[in-house]
Amino acid sequence: MTLNILIAPSGFKESLDAEQVADCIATGITRVIPDANICKAPLVDGGEGFTKTLVAATGGTLHHLTVTGPVGQKVAAHFGFLGGTTKKTAVLEMAAAAGLRLVPLDMRNPMITTTYGVGELIKAALDAGAERILVGCGDSGTNDGGAGMAQALGVQLLDENGQQLGLGCGELIKLKRIDLSQRDPRLNRVKIDVACNWHNILCGENGVAKIFGPQKGASPATVAAMAAALEHYAAVIQTELGIEVRKMPGGGASGGLGTGLHALIGANLHSRYDIVMQYLELDNLIPAADLVITAEGCIDCQTPRGKIPAEVAKRAKRYQLPVIALVGTIGEGADINLQQGIDYFNSILTHPCQLSEAIVQTSTLLTNAAEQVARLLLVGRQISSFNNARFKHMRFNYPNLSAKNQKFKPVQIVPRRILS
Repeated sequence: MTLNILIAPSGFKESLDAEQVADCIATGITRVIPDANICKAPLVDGGEGFTKTLVAATGGTLHHLTVTGPVGQKVAAHFGFLGGTTKKTAVLEMAAAAGLRLVPLDMRNPMITTTYGVGELIKAALDAGAERILVGCGDSGTNDGGAGMAQALGVQLLDENGQQLGLGCGELIKLKRIDLSQRDPRLNRVKIDVACNWHNILCGENGVAKIFGPQKGASPATVAAMAAALEHYAAVIQTELGIEVRKMPGGGASGGLGTGLHALIGANLHSRYDIVMQYLELDNLIPAADLVITAEGCIDCQTPRGKIPAEVAKRAKRYQLPVIALVGTIGEGADINLQQGIDYFNSILTHPCQLSEAIVQTSTLLTNAAEQVARLLLVGRQISSFNNARFKHMRFNYPNLSAKNQKFKPVQIVPRRILS
């Protein structure tokens, strides 16, 4: 019987995109089960690959350009236009201009990184005639609340002397006034929809500085400084614009970019899967599967809060399908995912190693891990076949009934020898 396997992974940050991850898993599976019917559905959540995946899914076009990167250096980036839309719809991902992979390891200081290049991407889309813009938030290397993005589009963030702030989260503590008079007027005529993690908020104990700052290179002291700067930023936004953003759903997405997009340029924030699933066919593919395999760089207690493996598992469980997750690292509280629809997860790492080494070897590690999963599936298939055969070939000795004794004697079950 052919095994139908749906592979629906995320990308691995700084290593493989979702398409490459799906290819590696498929290769590992077919090494062991060559007759498996494999369907690949690489997924994006607003982070790396968001633009290329949606452009490919709709038959659109991709456009390349150079923008200001997160540490101020010029970087190669891209945006796209979707195919088959009535309104000319541009799609872009913040990670292409301000992603973590663009921040060198020795320069990871989220007090100074900027989203200025994201604003340049939006401006390029407007220059190309966009009537609607989709922005993907994810995989960020920044924590500036979207201030740099807004400055690139003409928003004036001023200190007490009326001077424009510099770039980076560290500057926000000096913010006194917000002037929208020089903002690109085309923003008033274009609808901007943002795909973001609805669970991420800007401020407080669960705010973006404290939850995600450390993975972007922030020390405890830096985290405290960033949190204070964003609290001040939120207070000025409320005073100047009348918008409460401290705990706005999605406001903490991509280091607070969600806040800047909504409050400073008028974008609408959406749960990312409400946007993504309009263009991908996951829900149509799940019913035909026997097994779903997903993947991501890390699984931990944050995974149920909007990460791809949890979303895939939630949708697969509507059809009672088993779900396996292959991950780079297993973080604190990962077991909670076993209550969220993921039936089994395992790291692709086979030995302790540095992150830089793992990134280089991800393709090989992932392919080999998928092969091991396939071998377990093969063992499970053999066990199932053995049990089915044993049941099928059992013979039952029924005792004869006599007129004097109408009760059955105990039935003796004699399994036939089925091993050759």
